[in-house]
Amino acid sequence: MRFEDQQKWMVKHQMIDQGISDENVLSAFLKVPRHLFVPADIRHLAYENSPLGIGEGQTISQPFTVAYMMQLAELKSDHSVLEIGTGSGYQTALLAEIVKEVYTVERISFLSNQAKEKLADLNYQNIFYQISDGTLGWKTDNSRTFFDRIIVTAAAPEIPQSLVEQLKIGGKMVIPAGGKFSQTMYVIEKQINNINTYSYGNFTFVPLIGQEGWKI
Repeated sequence: MRFEDQQKWMVKHQMIDQGISDENVLSAFLKVPRHLFVPADIRHLAYENSPLGIGEGQTISQPFTVAYMMQLAELKSDHSVLEIGTGSGYQTALLAEIVKEVYTVERISFLSNQAKEKLADLNYQNIFYQISDGTLGWKTDNSRTFFDRIIVTAAAPEIPQSLVEQLKIGGKMVIPAGGKFSQTMYVIEKQINNINTYSYGNFTFVPLIGQEGWKI
């Protein structure tokens, strides 16, 4: 089966049939070729609903999980989104198809540089990159940056306060948090006077390493 046909099959059976209904999310998954973001020797597995190794002890999450997090985020075309964990760059590309700007942070320079090169080849021009501790969010020299949405692609032991602080009022963060081997998916909604927290089932992610995450 051609990759294009596998991609359509993935969207139909792994997403639509499993409750993903956000048209912007589904459209992005039909546009971004997942097989370009996995190592060549496992490219034939690209459209299976499973996480795949991308090197450096990291994985590209299973397609349904990525779609589920994006749907929970309720992404809009005028949003600026902070992605914690660039990884392969696959979710970065999906986000860039939907929102105005994607700011993506990766602590492993090899993965960040590889993703940046691939995404440039695919002509994405609304993505900004940073190699740093993702638990601290987007670092700037002399001003604070705030985001409409934050999506965290690795599991924190608890919600990093630095990320909460970088949410705009009315903004949302989607983040898995809990133990190293099983986590709960949370949506954090920031209001003027309070923070609302909602939970959405159990998942398993690689640990979020950093000052406000797990230690190496």
